[in-house]
Amino acid sequence: MPTALRKLTFLRLLLIFIVALSSVAPSFAAAVDADPAWPANDIREEDQYAAFPLPLDEYEEITGPDGAKPGVMDVIVGRAMQQPFNIAVTAIFILAIFHTFMAGKIMHAAHVAQEKHMEKIRREGRMAKDKPHKNAKDDVCFKATVLHFLGEVEAIFGIWVLVLMSVCAYYYSWGDFTLYIGHDRVFIEPMFVVIIMAIASSRPVLLFAENTLRIFAGLGKGSPAAWWLSVLVIAPILGSFITEPAAMTIAALILLKKFYKYDISPKFAYATLGLLFVNISVGGTLTHFAAPPVLMVAGKWGWDMQFMLLHFGWKAVIAVVIATTLYYFYFRKELANLADAADGVIDGEVHPERWEDREDSIPAWITLVHLGFLGWTVFNAHNPPLFVGGFLFFLAFVAATEHHQNSISLKSPLLVGFFLAALIVHGGLQTWWIEPVIQGLPSNFLMLGSTILTAFNDNAAITYLASTVQGISPAAQHAVVAGAVTGGGLTVIANAPNPAGQSILGKKFNDGISPIGLLSGALLPTIICYAAFTFLPQLGGVAHPPHHNNTDNAEQVGEAMSQPATPSQTAEEN
Repeated sequence: MPTALRKLTFLRLLLIFIVALSSVAPSFAAAVDADPAWPANDIREEDQYAAFPLPLDEYEEITGPDGAKPGVMDVIVGRAMQQPFNIAVTAIFILAIFHTFMAGKIMHAAHVAQEKHMEKIRREGRMAKDKPHKNAKDDVCFKATVLHFLGEVEAIFGIWVLVLMSVCAYYYSWGDFTLYIGHDRVFIEPMFVVIIMAIASSRPVLLFAENTLRIFAGLGKGSPAAWWLSVLVIAPILGSFITEPAAMTIAALILLKKFYKYDISPKFAYATLGLLFVNISVGGTLTHFAAPPVLMVAGKWGWDMQFMLLHFGWKAVIAVVIATTLYYFYFRKELANLADAADGVIDGEVHPERWEDREDSIPAWITLVHLGFLGWTVFNAHNPPLFVGGFLFFLAFVAATEHHQNSISLKSPLLVGFFLAALIVHGGLQTWWIEPVIQGLPSNFLMLGSTILTAFNDNAAITYLASTVQGISPAAQHAVVAGAVTGGGLTVIANAPNPAGQSILGKKFNDGISPIGLLSGALLPTIICYAAFTFLPQLGGVAHPPHHNNTDNAEQVGEAMSQPATPSQTAEEN
């Protein structure tokens, strides 16, 4: 049996085991005699099984000085005094964010340690070529390996989950932590992102997307500038239909092939990355199912595709075009200098072609099957047994058509899924301070507050909190969602698809992607998107479920946010 086929067979068996285990787990969990620590009531629609976090409606009433209405800091300090556990888990969250800022320095230290280690084993004759065994390996530097792991952005929040686990067990119990993970958190989104990334990065899907973008690039005679504009404008808009994680994967892989593998300046690299993150975040707003922050609220607020197109989509397209055009004019000279490199020719030398980069045509029926698997995954995005089962059939089909395929690498998708899962664990414990911040914002600053908060927490969590509001006005709804999608490119954690782009393109940045560099690249597009959503007029009518109470007061947003974002509610919203 060919090696590749053996690997795929083992992978399929492993995934079958995981699916079987996941099917048994809910039944086993249901059989556990665990009563909810906080049963559902008139405010909380779902049971909460773990004793933490304390539901917001269970805090003792907090008053300001002399019995006045409490300010934002009064509420935050009061809740921290009532629940010291809040300080601990938020400190861990802040340390994890700080850790991401230090990832580049840690990765540099890993490279230095590895270089010293290689020099040492070269002197001492402990390299693979010096050993008598077949397929021998170089001696591994444990220090460099650990530092490299600590510098992987996708692993950082997962590392800090280990600390969080200990804190939760100390303040409450190990049983409460397992209930929090097993009952009160839902990890459907990370599972979906892993599979959609793997399918979207397959050779037939990638070549289909590349050929589609080639049509638009052809309008500019296929120049590097035309390709750059096509990827950064068309791919984000396609994200409204194939979902943002798929669009991010495809766009990042094409940018890697067309631009990042060449010697481009750090300024251009960060500008392109920041522009990509922002464009993907707002580009998914033409529909009601592709962008995670929109998905959180669309069902409850009655937002359909027509509503999204009229109130968000056309504004997003204008913002994407303006931001990309401005960056194009700023970097047009560098794009022009890439002409030879993008054609595969530098100074008359033709670069040898790798098997993975071959341009052989793929039968149309194979591409259609891959697109069918992609569509199946998107359609069943909230039903793991169906999209995971479909992925198993996808892997079998890849093995049966191997000569038309490239290897399906799961390393990057799994790292991204790990990142998102860890963010869900941490994010579920931050509601205690996010709620009063939003509650204390004046209505005209609600969008700005949502944009800033998104940079420090997943934007879907911000909009979910708003979806729990009873009687939130149309203006406040628009402000929260517009702010959430606008700020989705400022940091890696701001939008669920960002880690996918980070994982694909991060290897082309020395010592990893700098958070400051990403912020600088995303800042101008973010400002442009903010202006578009703020100043462009509304089109169409207002879509709301029955009994909507039209109250334009941002304080109601906070007052109605009296419960944390429980996973069962999130799954129901989806």
